[in-house]
Amino acid sequence: PPATTDSDEEDDSDSSTKPIRSEKKKNPASLFQTGGDPPKEKKNKKKTPPKAAESEDETPEKNSNKKGKGKKSKKTKEERPPSPVIEVDNLEEFVLQPAPQGVTIKCRVTRDKRGMDRGLYPTYYLHLDNDKKVFLLAGRKRKKSKTSNYLISIDPTDLSRGGENFIGKLRSNLMGTKFTVFDNGMNPDRANADWSNVRQELSAVVYETNVLGFKGPRKMTVIIPGMNSDNERVPIRPRNDNDGLLMRWQNRNMDNVIELHNKAPVWNDETQSYVLNFHGRVTHASVKNFQIVHGSDPDYIVMQFGRVADDAFTMDYNYPLCAVQAFAIALSSFDGKLACE
Repeated sequence: PPATTDSDEEDDSDSSTKPIRSEKKKNPASLFQTGGDPPKEKKNKKKTPPKAAESEDETPEKNSNKKGKGKKSKKTKEERPPSPVIEVDNLEEFVLQPAPQGVTIKCRVTRDKRGMDRGLYPTYYLHLDNDKKVFLLAGRKRKKSKTSNYLISIDPTDLSRGGENFIGKLRSNLMGTKFTVFDNGMNPDRANADWSNVRQELSAVVYETNVLGFKGPRKMTVIIPGMNSDNERVPIRPRNDNDGLLMRWQNRNMDNVIELHNKAPVWNDETQSYVLNFHGRVTHASVKNFQIVHGSDPDYIVMQFGRVADDAFTMDYNYPLCAVQAFAIALSSFDGKLACE
């Protein structure tokens, strides 16, 4: 029944960190390395996802999904596993740095709708999901922009384009189905002679409508720069609109580019809904809930995002994403054309 198709139900089973830790077995870093190195490893990647691990993580918990009952979510609120201790000495550096390998950085996104009556867009805030609730980023859609254009700032009170706290932006195409994430470098038109100050593209997101329009599980493709052998992001600085991540992906020119997808939720007959296992990190059904994975290792969750209250979401990310990439990908899922729940 279509009424429930868009409820990406999650199951609140409490094996909180088990699957996220399973990455120790196979080194996920090699999935993202494009700096000329190891195609050899990629090949056997496909063959080796251990079947046993899949069944122990996934199946029993899928079956134990009793529709994520409302009563249960009280319990999960207290039990949502918090973020490990993370030192954020230099905020600007931290939010652009890939998550350390083997550490899941667990965050919380809150949506503040104040000011919407005055025609302002909501502001989104990203904090570490732990006792200290360390502030990381704020984002808001700009007015007067022809396409959706979100500013991302490292200061919760300063969301201006000219301010020194501007750290990145998310821009959509006219249709509102494709998004590009930039850092705070210069537009190529205003570059200096050696191009060193030109903005980098950090990510692109493509939403595909399915037969139900945007109802039912969404399909997302996330395109990110690859990593070099030192586990640093390969800088992608397009000189014009024909050279960005989206164009490279459309032309299948995938040098130094990695393609990720959201994990397809599985239909559950018992609950009559699509389910994904968020291991206790998500408590509310929403079409916005998603997990991003690499095709060669669907057990390694690069990022997951999901609703825990009306205006609160958890956002967890792993290597090779940084906070700005993950937050911008999350912001794209709130955008107008997509937000037709």
